Amino acid sequence: MIQGYKSLKVYQLAFEAAKEIFKISKSFPAEERYSLTDQIKRSSRSVCTCIGEGYRKRKYPKYFSLKMTDADGEATETSIWLDFALSSDYIDNEVHERMIKQYDEIGRMLSSMAENPEKFIPRNNE
Repeated sequence: MIQGYKSLKVYQLAFEAAKEIFKISKSFPAEERYSLTDQIKRSSRSVCTCIGEGYRKRKYPKYFSLKMTDADGEATETSIWLDFALSSDYIDNEVHERMIKQYDEIGRMLSSMAENPEKFIPRNNE
């Protein structure tokens, strides 16, 4: 039985990825502080918050699916910011590839959750 959103594998992966984004973004140039740096940190963290919000209201399947779709959108946005970081030489190919793979996996999991909300509807005893 799932014990809260923090026990979801997708949440754990997204949280770890957001922590890594925070670490790597520290090396971005100061002139990127209010654009790329803030945006990539915001979108990576939003993946986690959307998962948490959707999970708390999972008794409403349409709302749950919407929030998982929102989380997937934030994961995609984070991937695009990673592309910009790579093209600006703020990260290397190895970091980019690893992070993109993480966000691809997160996206696949979120898509599956959005398409199958009935698997997450709480039972009477939850």
